[in-house]
Amino acid sequence: MGVPLFPEVLQPQETSLQQPLPLATEGVLRYVWESRFGSMLIEVVDGVAYVNGGKVEPSTGAPPPPGAR
Repeated sequence: MGVPLFPEVLQPQETSLQQPLPLATEGVLRYVWESRFGSMLIEVVDGVAYVNGGKVEPSTGAPPPPGAR
């Protein structure tokens, strides 16, 4: 992971020109997920999830059609 997470601010270990990201906003839950593929911002606003700004559609729960991968 390598990046320290604080309750309200994510600060990268390297020096950056970008300002620290505030994670506390009223009515919005924010999480930063660090993986080997990079950072991902997960937000939940009024029960709707967004990943990196894109809305996440809930699963229908139906199985995939035969032969689909």
